[in-house]
Amino acid sequence: MTTHPRAAALAALAALALGLSLAVPAQAQTLRWASQGDPQTMDPHSQNESMTNMMNGQVYEGLVSRDKNLQLAPALATEWQQVSPLVWRFKLRPNVKFHDGAPFTAADVVFSIERAKFPSSNIAVYANAVGTAVAIDPLTVEFRLPKVNPIFLQHIAAPLWMMNKAWAEKHKVTKPLDYKNNEESFAAFNQNGTGPFVLDKRQPGIRTTYKRNPNWWGKFEGNVQNIVYTPIANDATRLAALVSGEIDLVLDPAPRDIPRLRRTPGVKIIDGPENRVVFIGMDQFRDELQYSNVKGKNPFKDVRVRQALYHAVDIEAIKTRLMNNQSHPTGGVTPSPLGSYNDPAVETRLPFDLPKARALMAAAGYGDGFEVTLDCPNNRYINDQQICIALAGMWAQLKVKVRVNAMPRASYFPKLEKFDTSMYMLGWGGAVTDAETTITPVLRAYAQGGIGLNNYGRVVNPKFEELAAASSVEPDPAKREQLVRAALREYTAQAHLIPLHRQVIPWAARPNIEAVHRADNWLEVSWIRIK
Repeated sequence: MTTHPRAAALAALAALALGLSLAVPAQAQTLRWASQGDPQTMDPHSQNESMTNMMNGQVYEGLVSRDKNLQLAPALATEWQQVSPLVWRFKLRPNVKFHDGAPFTAADVVFSIERAKFPSSNIAVYANAVGTAVAIDPLTVEFRLPKVNPIFLQHIAAPLWMMNKAWAEKHKVTKPLDYKNNEESFAAFNQNGTGPFVLDKRQPGIRTTYKRNPNWWGKFEGNVQNIVYTPIANDATRLAALVSGEIDLVLDPAPRDIPRLRRTPGVKIIDGPENRVVFIGMDQFRDELQYSNVKGKNPFKDVRVRQALYHAVDIEAIKTRLMNNQSHPTGGVTPSPLGSYNDPAVETRLPFDLPKARALMAAAGYGDGFEVTLDCPNNRYINDQQICIALAGMWAQLKVKVRVNAMPRASYFPKLEKFDTSMYMLGWGGAVTDAETTITPVLRAYAQGGIGLNNYGRVVNPKFEELAAASSVEPDPAKREQLVRAALREYTAQAHLIPLHRQVIPWAARPNIEAVHRADNWLEVSWIRIK
């Protein structure tokens, strides 16, 4: 972008969209940032979605946090030890206060872990993985496990946010809200955490504001006093607001704009990859495909159809034309290649091969193709809707007629949570590189306790299931590695998912913004300095 009339017009449009005036100067030590979508809810245990977790993580805290390099660090717990194979003991930080002044104690930990286990919680799989929390004294908690958990500390560092038991009881929010069924509660719009920032005002889809917590136990590295978050769906409008100075930081600039932004005065790019894999899932559960013209059967149950669609994906075209080389194509299904131990048998993609794809479709009895709906978010992943449209064009070469049903994340994820889909896009990632936090919630068969909660295609593969379940409780690292490798090899060989790429997400900011780009795409505002 330059100072051409189009840029000026976009800047004016951005100001109107934000309800701001270009004449108003930036307020000192107020971070004004934007992204394409809005957090789903302020209830800290309802949803497990990166933007939602990140926003809630400015207010709520866990026992363990992550530093700038994603290493585990003390948070509401100062120390911990494994006292036996099935027991972990945590010492809590003394003199910590919730935002309403209530003291943080072991009773809040017990309550929070149990609350996170409710069926309406999307993080139940992590809460169940850490066992039963027992208060030993006001500042000591034990976690008693029913079976060995080889990555217990990774699970405890997941978004298991601590809530105040008395506050939750007072406001009748002792259970997480049921987001998929459009439930609302006091916790959806109000928060009471221990973290560095206090929720000031929540206006869904419009603006969410925070103010600094002067009584935070931690040490601020940055100088931000107030946060103003504004969701701006349109890429051009979002970046025009940055160029004009109305916004200080954009978390998700469009890849096609990155080269121009690097040359734009008053803007800098903060580069960094993201631990996130984006893939296409398919309904492999129903005997008759729901949103399709196929009657009496489900083509996605046939591995040849799944492989054909995979072979028909021109991933290099997506990388160069849509992602502007800001992606790493992969055949893996974990957010980081470390999850598969960099196993080539897992990480290598099926090649783009249209003749082979057509032969597979014909062999499966679908040489004339079929019709299907691809559900897709339009404000969650980088170029999500555009990628879905491109895939529809590629699959048309197999005579598969794909209707792209794109929608905002607020409508998209409740639809998936009801398994109301035949084909869908999903991205999975975060701070953990271990395969377990993908295998259990995303790949395993749907079961109680959060297992398979995000397996929206309801894939069931008995061979994989046996290997995956064994890997989840295997304490020996070498044996566990072999189980994980074998499980992932089985899953990818059956093409249960069509992996696309791992995202690269540069942030765009004003020159006076100093921010740390973590590989989980987490914006930690307490680290940000506005010069």
